[in-house]
Amino acid sequence: MTYRRDWTGRVFIGASLDGFIARRDGEIDWLTDPAPGPHHTTVTSSTEVEGWETFFPSIDHLVMGRGTYEKVLTFDGWPYDGKRVIVMSTKLESDDDRITIVRSLDDAQRALAASGAQQVYVDGGTVIQEFLRADLIDEISIGWAPVLIGTGLPLFGFLDRDIQLSLVATNASTSGMVHVTYAVHRHADIATHQSR
Repeated sequence: MTYRRDWTGRVFIGASLDGFIARRDGEIDWLTDPAPGPHHTTVTSSTEVEGWETFFPSIDHLVMGRGTYEKVLTFDGWPYDGKRVIVMSTKLESDDDRITIVRSLDDAQRALAASGAQQVYVDGGTVIQEFLRADLIDEISIGWAPVLIGTGLPLFGFLDRDIQLSLVATNASTSGMVHVTYAVHRHADIATHQSR
């Protein structure tokens, strides 16, 4: 199903090279506190990926799942001051006035429309997958960490069709992370182009 919307859906996430965003228990130590590793070659690019310092101020809403929300609660301080945060969960009960809990993708859509969302940061594996299947992601930025963790929570999952992407930018950091941003060719745009 394709939803009509006035906002841009954006993913900004780190993943292990084998495609996991967290260990099975939700830990992200391999990303936030990596073990000392080998020296990495310096790689330059003419078009670098937008960093967190510019990405985060550009968004006005976040949509995440319960697991991501519960992980964020373990951080030192709330990192989303000034942003509207929507948590998609069928089970979460909370009196946290910093978030709005919705039970479904349709509820998230309604909440985003009602609050005048413009730039929406979509975070968490299951939520990203659901938004992709519903054609609600316009841009994907991934920082591929130079580590294989073997098992964990996958970034991507089942899709009912191929999703075409266009490379927008890429660069490598001194830590060995390879950052890449893709524009998503939304299904509705492809269908319109093919009917011409």
